[in-house]
Amino acid sequence: MARRVLVVATSNVDPDDATSAVAGRVDEAVEVRVIAPVSGLSRLDWLANAEDDERAQAAKRADRVADALPTDRVDADVGDTDPLQAIDDAVRTFDPDEVVLVTKSDDDASWLESGADEAARRRFDIPITHVVVP
Repeated sequence: MARRVLVVATSNVDPDDATSAVAGRVDEAVEVRVIAPVSGLSRLDWLANAEDDERAQAAKRADRVADALPTDRVDADVGDTDPLQAIDDAVRTFDPDEVVLVTKSDDDASWLESGADEAARRRFDIPITHVVVP
């Protein structure tokens, strides 16, 4: 059975930066699922459920990261607005061996993403690698 890696690319992450961050962990024998949480919402948009534009951006981000990885065994999807819930949903259906969480620094992260790495480590019993990109 192939190793399975869940890649979570949060809202402010450039797809090229996310791809660079995970390329060394992925080869053609690895099965990958890329999730892009819809987490770049303002508090007002989140309260109003006005997430269509951010959902479209998340879909593009997930597809760009997936297309650039060196494996054909990859799929991409949009995740929940809460990155932890997005990881939880993907873990239930994909059963990864490792999660690679690609974010900006907490200073540049959205309010929904701040502290997601530590919260994910506490919540999930899976190796989680947190990669902070510029």
